[in-house]
Amino acid sequence: MRQYYASRITTAEEAVKCIKSYDRVVLGHACGEPQLVTEAMVARASELKGVEVVHMVAKGKASYVHPDMKDSFRHNGLFLGPSTRDAFYEGRADFTPSFISEIPSLFKNNVLPVDVAMVTITPPDRHGFCSLGISVDYTMQAARSAKIVIAEVNPNMPRTMGRSFLHVSEIDYFVPAEIPLLEQIPVTIGEVEKEIGRNVASLIEDESTLQLGIGGIPDAVLSFLTDKHDLGIHTEMFSDGVVKLVEAGVINCRKKTLHPDKMVATFLMGTKDFYTWVNQNPMVEMYPEEYVNDPYFIAKNNKMVSINSALQVDLLGQVAADMLGARQFSGVGGQVDFIRGATRSPGGKSIIALPSTAAKGKISRIVPALDIGTGVTTSRHDVDYVVTEYGIAKLKGKTVRERMHALVNIAHPDFRQEILEKANRIYFAS
Repeated sequence: MRQYYASRITTAEEAVKCIKSYDRVVLGHACGEPQLVTEAMVARASELKGVEVVHMVAKGKASYVHPDMKDSFRHNGLFLGPSTRDAFYEGRADFTPSFISEIPSLFKNNVLPVDVAMVTITPPDRHGFCSLGISVDYTMQAARSAKIVIAEVNPNMPRTMGRSFLHVSEIDYFVPAEIPLLEQIPVTIGEVEKEIGRNVASLIEDESTLQLGIGGIPDAVLSFLTDKHDLGIHTEMFSDGVVKLVEAGVINCRKKTLHPDKMVATFLMGTKDFYTWVNQNPMVEMYPEEYVNDPYFIAKNNKMVSINSALQVDLLGQVAADMLGARQFSGVGGQVDFIRGATRSPGGKSIIALPSTAAKGKISRIVPALDIGTGVTTSRHDVDYVVTEYGIAKLKGKTVRERMHALVNIAHPDFRQEILEKANRIYFAS
């Protein structure tokens, strides 16, 4: 094992020579993205044609989507972000819709056959096992399905527990990379986020298990949970915001009915201090997406509470979370997976939380009907609670008229009358 590992150590420039024109290359996800080998691949642009680069959130430079790279690389996004949206809008990239829980099967079942997987790992332990650390998600299955695996070996990658390990025998090239990991810096929580957080927190009972993400609203929710007891975590990802609640004993996972005493996730994004906290932390367990995001397993957590965001919610209760009108903005993420899992959980709740307005108060996010061309992320039949800074609308079991009035009541007061009048014309005009 040691001889195999030593014989496969190489430079980033040498490792990426295995990439051929028209290969499909899958990159490790988000803050676990390999940095040196990705840039080394881009440096070979003049030698390559039509290489397809696949991943979800890009946190690195994403140089392969630059206009002058269009003949060499074409990005296929499973989730769009700030660095990749323009390439998609300008026709230099593609977007493939998929629930997070189903992405690994795209690789495993050769729907998207993988030629090369490029990942980031910890150095191997004495048994030859390397941890994928903060990016297990689809990355593990991409590596297992790939013809060739290139791994950046980064001692700064936290060693995480759970099902996060690849053996050195599963990897073809090892590239030493003692560089800082990509980070996600916490955002500032504004007054609107605080009010939304307060409203959401009022729905969370003691002994609940939470799914939440990153950003102002999830962090605001966490700030209002200090008086809760025995909370747990089962989520596609979490970040710095949970650490204080763990250290205060609020999040202890003792009452979880699936993986008690453990915080379960499929990827992590945060600061250097957060990665240090995660490293070899026996409370944190990482598993692939097809497990963490499977509604069947999510529902095994009693009092499962999913907290997700939206760009628009219409008066039927339809949620648009990944498109702005006809423009793809992000991706479905784990929203539908967790809403359906929470709905089936004993005592579970699903919550869509969003500010009532956008564009500095000029546009209402609660709308009579979704904009033309907008794809529905979560159907009206799935949505339970919708929360803004103005209150809580409970939709399950409500008639169309009842849910319309409930949603109007949590819209910004400046838009309520207009929304209701337009809705009456659209849905009830005789």
